[in-house]
Amino acid sequence: MFFTKRPLRRILLFLAVIGPAIVTSSADNDAGGIATYAIAGASYGYTLLWSLLLITFGEAIVQEMAARMGAVTGRGLSALIREEFGVRATFFAMLGLLIANLGTVIAQFAGIAAGLEIFGISKYISVPLTAFLIWQLVRRGSYDAVERTLLALCSALLAYIVSGIVVGPPWGQALRGTLIPSLRFDSNYILLLIASFGTTLAPWMQFYLQSSVTEKGITLRDYPYTRFEVLFGALFSNLVSWFIIVTTAATLFVHGISVESAADAACALAPLAGEYAGALFAVGLVGASTLAAAVLPLCTAYGICEAFGWERGINQEIQEAPLFYGLYTGIIVIGAAAILLPGVPLVPVMWLSQVANGLLLPVILILMIGLANDWRIMGNHANGRLSNAVAWFTAIFVALATVALLASGFF
Repeated sequence: MFFTKRPLRRILLFLAVIGPAIVTSSADNDAGGIATYAIAGASYGYTLLWSLLLITFGEAIVQEMAARMGAVTGRGLSALIREEFGVRATFFAMLGLLIANLGTVIAQFAGIAAGLEIFGISKYISVPLTAFLIWQLVRRGSYDAVERTLLALCSALLAYIVSGIVVGPPWGQALRGTLIPSLRFDSNYILLLIASFGTTLAPWMQFYLQSSVTEKGITLRDYPYTRFEVLFGALFSNLVSWFIIVTTAATLFVHGISVESAADAACALAPLAGEYAGALFAVGLVGASTLAAAVLPLCTAYGICEAFGWERGINQEIQEAPLFYGLYTGIIVIGAAAILLPGVPLVPVMWLSQVANGLLLPVILILMIGLANDWRIMGNHANGRLSNAVAWFTAIFVALATVALLASGFF
Protein backbone atom coordinates (compact mmCIF):
# COMPACT_ATOMS: atom_id res chain seq x y z
CA MET A 1 0.00 0.00 0.00
CA PHE A 2 1.15 3.54 -0.68
CA PHE A 3 1.25 4.56 3.01
CA THR A 4 3.81 1.90 3.98
CA LYS A 5 6.97 3.73 2.82
CA ARG A 6 7.91 7.27 3.82
CA PRO A 7 4.53 7.76 5.50
CA LEU A 8 4.84 11.53 6.09
CA ARG A 9 5.77 12.25 2.49
CA ARG A 10 2.97 10.06 1.18
CA ILE A 11 0.40 11.65 3.49
CA LEU A 12 1.45 15.10 2.24
CA LEU A 13 1.14 13.92 -1.38
CA PHE A 14 -2.31 12.50 -0.61
CA LEU A 15 -3.40 15.83 0.89
CA ALA A 16 -2.11 17.58 -2.23
CA VAL A 17 -4.33 15.58 -4.62
CA ILE A 18 -7.36 15.21 -2.34
CA GLY A 19 -10.54 16.93 -3.45
CA PRO A 20 -12.23 15.67 -6.64
CA ALA A 21 -13.53 12.32 -5.36
CA ILE A 22 -14.57 13.46 -1.88
CA VAL A 23 -16.40 16.51 -3.25
CA THR A 24 -18.16 14.37 -5.89
CA SER A 25 -19.29 11.67 -3.45
CA SER A 26 -20.33 14.15 -0.77
CA ALA A 27 -22.29 16.33 -3.21
CA ASP A 28 -24.26 13.23 -4.18
CA ASN A 29 -25.71 13.17 -0.64
CA ASP A 30 -27.93 16.06 -1.71
CA ALA A 31 -31.48 17.05 -0.77
CA GLY A 32 -32.98 14.21 -2.83
CA GLY A 33 -30.59 11.62 -1.40
CA ILE A 34 -31.16 12.74 2.18
CA ALA A 35 -34.92 12.58 1.63
CA THR A 36 -34.67 9.07 0.15
CA TYR A 37 -32.68 7.72 3.09
CA ALA A 38 -34.83 9.54 5.66
CA ILE A 39 -37.97 8.00 4.13
CA ALA A 40 -36.27 4.58 4.05
CA GLY A 41 -35.46 4.72 7.77
CA ALA A 42 -38.84 6.14 8.77
CA SER A 43 -40.77 3.61 6.68
CA TYR A 44 -38.77 0.39 7.08
CA GLY A 45 -36.45 0.85 10.03
CA TYR A 46 -33.07 -0.84 9.64
CA THR A 47 -34.08 -3.31 6.92
CA LEU A 48 -32.61 -1.31 4.00
CA LEU A 49 -29.18 -0.77 5.56
CA TRP A 50 -27.71 -3.84 3.85
CA SER A 51 -28.17 -2.22 0.43
CA LEU A 52 -25.55 0.42 1.32
CA LEU A 53 -22.80 -2.21 1.16
CA LEU A 54 -23.67 -2.96 -2.48
CA ILE A 55 -24.12 0.72 -3.25
CA THR A 56 -20.71 1.61 -1.80
CA PHE A 57 -18.99 -1.10 -3.82
CA GLY A 58 -20.71 -0.11 -7.08
CA GLU A 59 -20.05 3.59 -6.53
CA ALA A 60 -16.35 3.01 -5.82
CA ILE A 61 -15.88 0.92 -8.98
CA VAL A 62 -17.66 3.38 -11.29
CA GLN A 63 -15.97 6.44 -9.77
CA GLU A 64 -12.56 4.78 -10.00
CA MET A 65 -13.15 4.17 -13.69
CA ALA A 66 -13.91 7.87 -14.31
CA ALA A 67 -10.93 9.07 -12.26
CA ARG A 68 -8.58 6.62 -14.00
CA MET A 69 -9.68 7.79 -17.45
CA GLY A 70 -9.04 11.39 -16.40
CA ALA A 71 -5.55 10.61 -15.10
CA VAL A 72 -4.58 8.52 -18.16
CA THR A 73 -5.98 10.75 -20.92
CA GLY A 74 -5.91 14.22 -19.36
CA ARG A 75 -9.34 14.83 -20.89
CA GLY A 76 -12.86 15.04 -19.52
CA LEU A 77 -15.54 12.42 -20.15
CA SER A 78 -17.59 14.53 -22.58
CA ALA A 79 -14.48 15.27 -24.67
CA LEU A 80 -13.72 11.54 -24.92
CA ILE A 81 -17.33 10.77 -25.87
CA ARG A 82 -17.18 13.34 -28.68
CA GLU A 83 -13.86 12.03 -29.98
CA GLU A 84 -14.85 8.36 -29.92
CA PHE A 85 -18.62 8.32 -30.51
CA GLY A 86 -19.25 11.46 -32.55
CA VAL A 87 -21.10 14.75 -32.23
CA ARG A 88 -24.64 13.31 -32.37
CA ALA A 89 -24.14 11.00 -29.37
CA THR A 90 -22.43 13.85 -27.53
CA PHE A 91 -25.30 16.28 -28.23
CA PHE A 92 -27.96 13.95 -26.82
CA ALA A 93 -25.78 13.09 -23.80
CA MET A 94 -25.27 16.79 -23.04
CA LEU A 95 -28.97 17.56 -23.53
CA GLY A 96 -29.88 14.82 -21.04
CA LEU A 97 -27.24 16.09 -18.60
CA LEU A 98 -28.57 19.65 -18.85
CA ILE A 99 -32.20 18.62 -18.22
CA ALA A 100 -31.29 16.30 -15.36
CA ASN A 101 -29.00 18.80 -13.66
CA LEU A 102 -31.42 21.73 -13.98
CA GLY A 103 -34.11 19.80 -12.12
CA THR A 104 -31.63 18.61 -9.52
CA VAL A 105 -30.34 22.15 -8.91
CA ILE A 106 -33.92 23.27 -8.29
CA ALA A 107 -34.21 20.48 -5.71
CA GLN A 108 -31.07 21.77 -3.97
CA PHE A 109 -32.43 25.30 -3.63
CA ALA A 110 -35.66 23.80 -2.32
CA GLY A 111 -33.58 21.98 0.30
CA ILE A 112 -31.76 25.19 1.26
CA ALA A 113 -35.07 27.04 1.59
CA ALA A 114 -36.71 24.29 3.66
CA GLY A 115 -33.68 23.79 5.91
CA LEU A 116 -33.25 27.47 6.76
CA GLU A 117 -36.98 28.02 7.23
CA ILE A 118 -36.68 25.64 10.20
CA PHE A 119 -34.43 28.30 11.76
CA GLY A 120 -36.90 31.06 10.88
CA ILE A 121 -35.14 32.41 7.77
CA SER A 122 -37.43 33.17 4.83
CA LYS A 123 -36.67 31.59 1.47
CA TYR A 124 -36.78 35.09 -0.04
CA ILE A 125 -33.61 35.81 1.92
CA SER A 126 -31.89 32.41 2.02
CA VAL A 127 -32.22 31.42 -1.64
CA PRO A 128 -31.01 34.67 -3.33
CA LEU A 129 -28.20 35.06 -0.79
CA THR A 130 -26.99 31.46 -1.22
CA ALA A 131 -27.23 31.71 -5.01
CA PHE A 132 -25.15 34.91 -5.00
CA LEU A 133 -22.49 33.43 -2.72
CA ILE A 134 -22.23 30.28 -4.86
CA TRP A 135 -21.87 32.41 -8.01
CA GLN A 136 -19.24 34.62 -6.38
CA LEU A 137 -17.29 31.56 -5.22
CA VAL A 138 -16.54 30.52 -8.78
CA ARG A 139 -16.53 33.99 -10.32
CA ARG A 140 -13.79 35.32 -8.05
CA GLY A 141 -12.00 32.18 -6.93
CA SER A 142 -9.21 30.04 -8.33
CA TYR A 143 -9.66 26.28 -8.73
CA ASP A 144 -7.74 25.62 -5.49
CA ALA A 145 -9.82 28.16 -3.53
CA VAL A 146 -13.09 26.75 -4.87
CA GLU A 147 -12.02 23.21 -4.07
CA ARG A 148 -11.05 24.13 -0.50
CA THR A 149 -14.45 25.78 0.00
CA LEU A 150 -16.28 22.75 -1.38
CA LEU A 151 -14.26 20.44 0.89
CA ALA A 152 -15.22 22.63 3.85
CA LEU A 153 -18.89 22.28 2.88
CA CYS A 154 -18.44 18.49 2.87
CA SER A 155 -17.88 18.69 6.63
CA ALA A 156 -21.55 19.68 7.04
CA LEU A 157 -22.41 16.03 6.41
CA LEU A 158 -20.76 15.17 9.72
CA ALA A 159 -23.93 16.59 11.30
CA TYR A 160 -25.76 13.41 10.29
CA ILE A 161 -23.18 11.20 11.98
CA VAL A 162 -23.42 13.27 15.16
CA SER A 163 -27.23 13.24 15.07
CA GLY A 164 -27.16 9.45 14.71
CA ILE A 165 -25.00 9.15 17.81
CA VAL A 166 -27.14 11.66 19.74
CA VAL A 167 -30.37 9.66 19.28
CA GLY A 168 -28.71 6.56 20.77
CA PRO A 169 -30.03 3.86 18.41
CA PRO A 170 -29.92 0.11 19.19
CA TRP A 171 -26.56 -0.55 17.58
CA GLY A 172 -27.10 -4.31 17.51
CA GLN A 173 -30.22 -3.98 15.36
CA ALA A 174 -28.47 -1.53 13.08
CA LEU A 175 -25.52 -3.91 12.64
CA ARG A 176 -27.83 -6.85 11.86
CA GLY A 177 -29.72 -4.74 9.31
CA THR A 178 -26.39 -3.90 7.66
CA LEU A 179 -24.92 -7.40 7.49
CA ILE A 180 -28.05 -9.52 6.93
CA PRO A 181 -29.96 -8.76 3.69
CA SER A 182 -33.70 -8.38 4.10
CA LEU A 183 -35.73 -8.32 0.88
CA ARG A 184 -39.45 -7.62 1.06
CA PHE A 185 -41.91 -8.11 -1.80
CA ASP A 186 -43.52 -4.78 -1.09
CA SER A 187 -43.79 -2.30 -3.96
CA ASN A 188 -42.81 0.70 -1.81
CA TYR A 189 -39.86 -1.21 -0.35
CA ILE A 190 -38.64 -2.18 -3.83
CA LEU A 191 -39.07 1.39 -5.09
CA LEU A 192 -37.07 2.76 -2.15
CA LEU A 193 -34.36 0.17 -2.81
CA ILE A 194 -34.23 1.27 -6.45
CA ALA A 195 -34.27 4.95 -5.47
CA SER A 196 -31.35 4.37 -3.08
CA PHE A 197 -29.22 3.09 -5.96
CA GLY A 198 -30.45 5.84 -8.27
CA THR A 199 -29.76 8.68 -5.87
CA THR A 200 -26.22 7.44 -5.18
CA LEU A 201 -25.09 6.97 -8.78
CA ALA A 202 -25.97 9.94 -10.98
CA PRO A 203 -24.60 10.77 -14.46
CA TRP A 204 -23.24 14.16 -13.39
CA MET A 205 -20.86 12.50 -10.92
CA GLN A 206 -18.81 10.84 -13.65
CA PHE A 207 -18.53 14.06 -15.66
CA TYR A 208 -17.61 16.19 -12.68
CA LEU A 209 -15.05 13.79 -11.22
CA GLN A 210 -13.20 13.27 -14.49
CA SER A 211 -13.21 17.01 -15.26
CA SER A 212 -11.91 17.80 -11.76
CA VAL A 213 -9.13 15.23 -12.08
CA THR A 214 -7.99 16.77 -15.35
CA GLU A 215 -8.25 20.41 -14.18
CA LYS A 216 -6.35 19.58 -11.00
CA GLY A 217 -3.60 18.11 -13.20
CA ILE A 218 -3.59 14.63 -11.64
CA THR A 219 -1.43 12.22 -13.64
CA LEU A 220 -0.67 8.51 -13.45
CA ARG A 221 2.14 9.27 -11.02
CA ASP A 222 -0.38 10.71 -8.56
CA TYR A 223 -3.17 8.28 -9.40
CA PRO A 224 -2.65 5.78 -6.52
CA TYR A 225 -3.58 8.60 -4.11
CA THR A 226 -6.64 9.53 -6.14
CA ARG A 227 -7.73 5.87 -6.22
CA PHE A 228 -7.50 5.80 -2.43
CA GLU A 229 -9.49 9.05 -2.28
CA VAL A 230 -12.22 7.51 -4.49
CA LEU A 231 -12.56 4.61 -2.03
CA PHE A 232 -12.53 6.97 0.96
CA GLY A 233 -15.13 9.25 -0.66
CA ALA A 234 -17.50 6.34 -1.36
CA LEU A 235 -17.11 5.03 2.19
CA PHE A 236 -17.63 8.45 3.77
CA SER A 237 -20.70 9.43 1.74
CA ASN A 238 -22.40 6.08 2.35
CA LEU A 239 -21.49 6.14 6.04
CA VAL A 240 -23.43 9.41 6.16
CA SER A 241 -26.34 7.69 4.38
CA TRP A 242 -26.13 4.86 6.93
CA PHE A 243 -26.47 7.31 9.81
CA ILE A 244 -29.42 9.07 8.15
CA ILE A 245 -31.30 5.76 7.98
CA VAL A 246 -30.27 4.82 11.52
CA THR A 247 -31.36 8.21 12.91
CA THR A 248 -34.81 8.11 11.35
CA ALA A 249 -35.26 4.39 12.09
CA ALA A 250 -34.48 4.90 15.79
CA THR A 251 -36.94 7.79 16.12
CA LEU A 252 -39.55 8.17 13.39
CA PHE A 253 -39.99 4.47 12.56
CA VAL A 254 -40.32 3.51 16.23
CA HIS A 255 -43.12 6.07 16.68
CA GLY A 256 -44.83 5.27 13.37
CA ILE A 257 -44.20 8.72 11.89
CA SER A 258 -43.90 8.92 8.10
CA VAL A 259 -42.13 11.73 6.25
CA GLU A 260 -41.97 12.92 2.66
CA SER A 261 -38.80 15.04 2.71
CA ALA A 262 -35.61 15.72 4.63
CA ALA A 263 -37.14 18.89 6.10
CA ASP A 264 -40.09 16.85 7.40
CA ALA A 265 -37.64 14.51 9.08
CA ALA A 266 -35.74 17.39 10.72
CA CYS A 267 -38.98 18.88 12.10
CA ALA A 268 -40.23 15.51 13.35
CA LEU A 269 -36.93 14.64 15.05
CA ALA A 270 -36.94 17.61 17.44
CA PRO A 271 -39.80 16.53 19.74
CA LEU A 272 -38.69 12.87 19.67
CA ALA A 273 -34.91 13.05 19.98
CA GLY A 274 -34.34 16.58 21.25
CA GLU A 275 -33.87 19.91 19.53
CA TYR A 276 -30.17 19.23 18.92
CA ALA A 277 -30.89 16.16 16.78
CA GLY A 278 -33.46 18.08 14.73
CA ALA A 279 -31.15 21.08 14.35
CA LEU A 280 -28.23 18.86 13.29
CA PHE A 281 -30.43 17.21 10.67
CA ALA A 282 -31.45 20.64 9.32
CA VAL A 283 -27.83 21.89 9.31
CA GLY A 284 -26.81 18.81 7.33
CA LEU A 285 -29.61 19.44 4.83
CA VAL A 286 -28.57 23.06 4.25
CA GLY A 287 -24.87 22.22 3.96
CA ALA A 288 -25.41 19.25 1.63
CA SER A 289 -27.84 21.19 -0.57
CA THR A 290 -25.45 24.17 -0.81
CA LEU A 291 -22.59 21.87 -1.78
CA ALA A 292 -24.64 20.20 -4.51
CA ALA A 293 -26.04 23.56 -5.70
CA ALA A 294 -22.44 24.69 -6.31
CA VAL A 295 -21.15 21.45 -7.86
CA LEU A 296 -23.99 20.65 -10.29
CA PRO A 297 -23.84 23.93 -12.29
CA LEU A 298 -20.05 23.53 -12.45
CA CYS A 299 -20.41 19.98 -13.68
CA THR A 300 -22.86 21.04 -16.39
CA ALA A 301 -20.68 23.92 -17.57
CA TYR A 302 -17.58 21.70 -17.63
CA GLY A 303 -19.33 18.89 -19.50
CA ILE A 304 -20.99 20.98 -22.20
CA CYS A 305 -17.93 23.17 -22.83
CA GLU A 306 -15.63 20.13 -23.03
CA ALA A 307 -18.04 18.41 -25.40
CA PHE A 308 -17.95 21.22 -27.94
CA GLY A 309 -14.38 22.42 -27.45
CA TRP A 310 -15.23 25.73 -25.78
CA GLU A 311 -12.92 27.44 -23.30
CA ARG A 312 -13.61 26.39 -19.74
CA GLY A 313 -12.18 26.33 -16.24
CA ILE A 314 -12.40 28.18 -12.95
CA ASN A 315 -8.93 29.63 -13.46
CA GLN A 316 -10.13 31.38 -16.65
CA GLU A 317 -11.50 34.91 -16.66
CA ILE A 318 -15.05 35.58 -17.86
CA GLN A 319 -13.75 37.16 -21.07
CA GLU A 320 -11.69 34.03 -21.79
CA ALA A 321 -14.50 31.53 -21.13
CA PRO A 322 -17.80 33.41 -21.56
CA LEU A 323 -19.89 30.31 -22.39
CA PHE A 324 -18.55 28.42 -19.37
CA TYR A 325 -19.49 31.22 -16.98
CA GLY A 326 -22.73 31.90 -18.86
CA LEU A 327 -23.89 28.30 -18.40
CA TYR A 328 -22.83 28.31 -14.75
CA THR A 329 -24.68 31.57 -14.06
CA GLY A 330 -27.79 30.60 -16.00
CA ILE A 331 -28.27 27.30 -14.17
CA ILE A 332 -27.92 28.98 -10.76
CA VAL A 333 -30.39 31.73 -11.73
CA ILE A 334 -32.98 29.24 -13.05
CA GLY A 335 -32.59 27.00 -9.99
CA ALA A 336 -33.06 29.84 -7.53
CA ALA A 337 -35.86 31.54 -9.50
CA ALA A 338 -37.90 28.33 -9.64
CA ILE A 339 -38.14 28.34 -5.83
CA LEU A 340 -39.01 32.03 -5.58
CA LEU A 341 -41.45 32.49 -8.45
CA PRO A 342 -45.06 31.51 -7.74
CA GLY A 343 -46.73 28.96 -9.97
CA VAL A 344 -43.62 27.05 -11.01
CA PRO A 345 -44.58 23.31 -11.08
CA LEU A 346 -41.71 22.05 -8.91
CA VAL A 347 -42.83 18.43 -8.52
CA PRO A 348 -43.12 17.70 -12.28
CA VAL A 349 -39.78 19.44 -12.92
CA MET A 350 -38.01 17.37 -10.26
CA TRP A 351 -39.70 14.19 -11.47
CA LEU A 352 -38.54 14.94 -15.01
CA SER A 353 -34.97 15.38 -13.76
CA GLN A 354 -35.13 12.00 -12.00
CA VAL A 355 -36.39 10.37 -15.19
CA ALA A 356 -33.62 12.08 -17.20
CA ASN A 357 -31.02 10.84 -14.68
CA GLY A 358 -32.40 7.32 -14.84
CA LEU A 359 -32.46 7.24 -18.63
CA LEU A 360 -29.04 8.87 -19.03
CA LEU A 361 -27.02 6.90 -16.47
CA PRO A 362 -27.09 3.47 -18.22
CA VAL A 363 -26.14 5.15 -21.51
CA ILE A 364 -23.23 7.01 -19.88
CA LEU A 365 -22.05 3.84 -18.11
CA ILE A 366 -22.07 1.88 -21.38
CA LEU A 367 -20.07 4.64 -23.10
CA MET A 368 -17.64 4.70 -20.17
CA ILE A 369 -17.18 0.94 -20.32
CA GLY A 370 -16.39 1.19 -24.02
CA LEU A 371 -13.86 3.98 -23.41
CA ALA A 372 -12.25 2.29 -20.40
CA ASN A 373 -11.75 -0.94 -22.39
CA ASP A 374 -10.24 0.75 -25.43
CA TRP A 375 -6.52 0.00 -25.42
CA ARG A 376 -5.88 2.84 -27.87
CA ILE A 377 -7.05 5.24 -25.17
CA MET A 378 -6.14 3.50 -21.92
CA GLY A 379 -3.18 1.29 -22.82
CA ASN A 380 -2.19 -0.93 -19.90
CA HIS A 381 -4.67 0.90 -17.69
CA ALA A 382 -7.76 -0.48 -19.43
CA ASN A 383 -10.53 -2.05 -17.33
CA GLY A 384 -10.05 -5.37 -15.60
CA ARG A 385 -12.67 -8.10 -15.30
CA LEU A 386 -13.96 -6.94 -11.91
CA SER A 387 -14.49 -3.36 -13.06
CA ASN A 388 -16.28 -4.54 -16.19
CA ALA A 389 -18.51 -6.98 -14.30
CA VAL A 390 -19.58 -4.40 -11.70
CA ALA A 391 -20.03 -1.63 -14.29
CA TRP A 392 -22.17 -3.83 -16.56
CA PHE A 393 -24.25 -5.05 -13.61
CA THR A 394 -24.80 -1.45 -12.50
CA ALA A 395 -25.79 -0.30 -16.01
CA ILE A 396 -28.29 -3.17 -16.43
CA PHE A 397 -29.70 -2.75 -12.91
CA VAL A 398 -30.21 1.00 -13.33
CA ALA A 399 -31.86 0.49 -16.74
CA LEU A 400 -34.31 -2.05 -15.28
CA ALA A 401 -34.85 0.17 -12.23
CA THR A 402 -35.72 3.15 -14.44
CA VAL A 403 -38.28 1.07 -16.31
CA ALA A 404 -39.78 -0.02 -12.97
CA LEU A 405 -39.95 3.56 -11.68
CA LEU A 406 -41.56 4.82 -14.88
CA ALA A 407 -44.06 1.97 -14.79
CA SER A 408 -44.92 2.69 -11.14
CA GLY A 409 -45.45 6.37 -11.93
CA PHE A 410 -47.65 5.50 -14.92
CA PHE A 411 -49.86 3.07 -13.01
